[in-house]
Amino acid sequence: MSEARIRAVRLPCPDVAAALAFYRAAFGCREAPAPPGLAALTLGAQRLEFAPCAEPEPAHDPPAANATGFQHCALVVCDMERAMGRLRETRGWSPISTRGPETLPPASGGVGAFKFRDPAGHPLELLAFPAGGAPEPFASMPDGAFLGIDHSAITVADADRSIAFYAALGFRLHGRQQNRGVEQQRLDGLAVPVRVEVVSLVPPGGAPPHLELLCYRSPAATRAPAPDGSRFATVLCLSGEADAAAPVADPDGHRLLRGAFTQA
Repeated sequence: MSEARIRAVRLPCPDVAAALAFYRAAFGCREAPAPPGLAALTLGAQRLEFAPCAEPEPAHDPPAANATGFQHCALVVCDMERAMGRLRETRGWSPISTRGPETLPPASGGVGAFKFRDPAGHPLELLAFPAGGAPEPFASMPDGAFLGIDHSAITVADADRSIAFYAALGFRLHGRQQNRGVEQQRLDGLAVPVRVEVVSLVPPGGAPPHLELLCYRSPAATRAPAPDGSRFATVLCLSGEADAAAPVADPDGHRLLRGAFTQA
């Protein structure tokens, strides 16, 4: 259990080939081995998997940041302007943040961030740490527009309940803070002032990506898990012995899979 980690984030897609093309063009992702029926890309040392889904068009609007069906991947960039330039050259994405990249106040980490959706509607975030603030292994990586995946963030209705659930899987509480202010509101693309509790949980093995819980106080979190078969039914793949053949769900309906694909 000490080496357990988040092995991959799996995104359901109506057009897997189109998703692969976008992630290669926008972020420089590289193809990786995958089991039959899936495709995989790596960004730095982290892995994304793409699974076909039968939903040709979203049956509902993409979940807002404060809905419990929301889950995004945060991509570490060394230079936000350079990363945005490459993203702007790639077609198909749409912004969530209303005024471009935001620099959050020091109390909220002082990071530069920009949220948007890929062509299938999956939310993503570009994350630029302040000078000297990037965590390992990103701080020691060679220069590049996109360095890897720092975390996957999920919106939850009750932070303490979710902390207890993931602690039982071996995740360790690393940090807990309140983010608020107009910068957070514009970043999240919400129409009202935002106050959100951000909880960082580190997997037992310690390697990124880690898990981030987003518990919205204002506007209040809405209970709206992504339904089965939806392109928004993201799966967090954990290393370790398989518990079951199908994903299990956390208290808010976010899906987890233990004992997924391991390359020989």
